[in-house]
Amino acid sequence: MAKSFLLDPDEVSDRLRIRFRNQCRAWLAGEGVWPLRIVLGIPGQQQAMERLTQVRVWQGGWAEWNGAGTVLWTERRWRILGTQRLPEVLMFDTPDEVASFIGRYEGWVRATRRFREVTARWPQLQHAVSRSIDVLMAWQQADFERLVTLIDWLSTHPASNLYIRQLPIPGLDSKWLERRRKVVDAWLRPLLGAAEGRDFHALAGLRRPPQLLHMRLLDPALRERLGGIGDIQAPVSEVATLQLPIRCTFIVENLQTGLAFEDLPGAVVFMGQGYTVEPFGDLPWLRAIPCHYWGDLDTHGFIILDRLREYLPKIRSLLMDEETLMRHRSLWGHEERPSSALELRRLDEGETKVFQGLRQGRWGASVRLEQERIEWGYAIAKLRGACTDS
Repeated sequence: MAKSFLLDPDEVSDRLRIRFRNQCRAWLAGEGVWPLRIVLGIPGQQQAMERLTQVRVWQGGWAEWNGAGTVLWTERRWRILGTQRLPEVLMFDTPDEVASFIGRYEGWVRATRRFREVTARWPQLQHAVSRSIDVLMAWQQADFERLVTLIDWLSTHPASNLYIRQLPIPGLDSKWLERRRKVVDAWLRPLLGAAEGRDFHALAGLRRPPQLLHMRLLDPALRERLGGIGDIQAPVSEVATLQLPIRCTFIVENLQTGLAFEDLPGAVVFMGQGYTVEPFGDLPWLRAIPCHYWGDLDTHGFIILDRLREYLPKIRSLLMDEETLMRHRSLWGHEERPSSALELRRLDEGETKVFQGLRQGRWGASVRLEQERIEWGYAIAKLRGACTDS
């Protein structure tokens, strides 16, 4: 007889934790079949005789049980062992009893109270709120009240066009909202009758902070035209209207690489965007001049290059070739999470060869050459050459 046929309180608790996790959302909404019955396992006489000590411990454990739920007992009249009183079923009348049994009573009571408060105010949120079980059970009261206040304000001011910091809600800031945006979105959408897919700022009627680009003017003459300013962070819409005699552009993955660039006539460098390459598609003047991308020599660097070509089809890669990789073998690092992408359709033949080599471990497992590691004299010569060729 396997031990699993006889469920002791610890084994019942393990099973109920799984059931609670899977069904508590439905229980909040009043669903579920009650009472809930857990069969504890009844051995036959032969089984009991083979595991007599185990059966005695099992009987005693339930006889001493004084926790949540009701143990229903039954009698068995056995020819050899005589009449035995055995625990047959553990019965729970309510979800409260289940929560108490598994040590989640306090959180469950908090969840049911919050669920009733919110759905009494907004009945259409029953489904959305029941799915936010962590919010209901675990959030601090101040955070929960802030959430309800925010939902109320946004639903009654659906087109405020304010920045998040401007909302008249104590304790609300961008970081607070960013960590909880999925919950706010899930609750607000049914209230406003908004379809899926609409982005959060549009849904909430909030003003989106401008997307900034970080650009350096590498030509002293260009800086002079702007009163000596050479390091610029500005909204994409403003960068798009620049009217400067720029002849060559570099885009580099990392900030420090861009800061290290030296003066180059007619050139600018954009830096620190990482994967956020979409704004470059909003700069019409960028498509009219030679543009070069220099990223890390790892799988993600090539993915960024591939994505950039969606917006700048003619952009050229720089210092992302096999020669550069091999020349700096002593400076290789390890790429912790290589991309799982199998193919990048916008890479040229040479780029594809290096990408596949990195992905397949041609030079070792998860090889990575960060762009900052490349010997600067070698790099600057390539940069100057690219600008001259342009």
